[in-house]
Amino acid sequence: MGRGIGIIAGSGTFVAGAISELRRRGRRCIVLGIRGESSPGIRAAADAFLSVKPGELVRAVAFFKGQRVSEILLLGKVRPGVVFQRADFDAQTWRRVEGVKKRSATGILKAAFAFLEVQGFKVLSPGPLLAPYFCKPGVLTRATPPRAVLEDIAIGLKVARQAADLDIGQTVVIKNGAVVAVEGMEGTDRAIRRGGRLAGPGFVVVKAGRTSQDMRIDVPAAGLDTVKTLLQAGGVALGIEARRVAFFQKREAISLADSQGASIVVRAMG
Repeated sequence: MGRGIGIIAGSGTFVAGAISELRRRGRRCIVLGIRGESSPGIRAAADAFLSVKPGELVRAVAFFKGQRVSEILLLGKVRPGVVFQRADFDAQTWRRVEGVKKRSATGILKAAFAFLEVQGFKVLSPGPLLAPYFCKPGVLTRATPPRAVLEDIAIGLKVARQAADLDIGQTVVIKNGAVVAVEGMEGTDRAIRRGGRLAGPGFVVVKAGRTSQDMRIDVPAAGLDTVKTLLQAGGVALGIEARRVAFFQKREAISLADSQGASIVVRAMG
């Protein structure tokens, strides 16, 4: 096995698969599991493993240094709400959190990565590893949505981009040209459910990345769970930004959407 790479493992169905792919390429995977976020199966995929609370950065540094790791990447999501959980942070990390003016998930992760870089680590982007999951423009499902739905998706892309740039969220719910819900700290699935309660059946969900997306910190993503939630809440279409939003469990998601007559549309930002 070759050089070790440090992996901070958040939530997401793709994380274990990405670790396996890195091992297939000959890398030793030194995995830091985030308690309450990482899948229980992550431990089995790792060459070395430690579970920590989201804010135990001092333990993380000691673990990676002990494993002679020089490169680190974040795989998966970390719930934005953890930035308010004081009990999950060690004293040194919390002092850094208190010094961050914009206490969003992105702001906290930037501060954490800056600290890791000061400690001698290089923080990598998972973008190249996830390249197969980014989609080209087109309709992925059998059902081509009507013009009104395509217009809602176009509106949603613009609004989602603005929300992402403001570090609010990356997902919006649109119906008949109206912005029904914008994702906040609750995350994508809860935002979809909230939008569904407000809009009723027939809405669309759209996800887009920031104008300048730092893939080291956050990879915008959708997938099978997104489609499941959309359908359960009464949605008719999912729109994602081409080449900027990773789409996981694509085959299963398309099959589910097809079975319900829903559409999945990939569009470039126009």
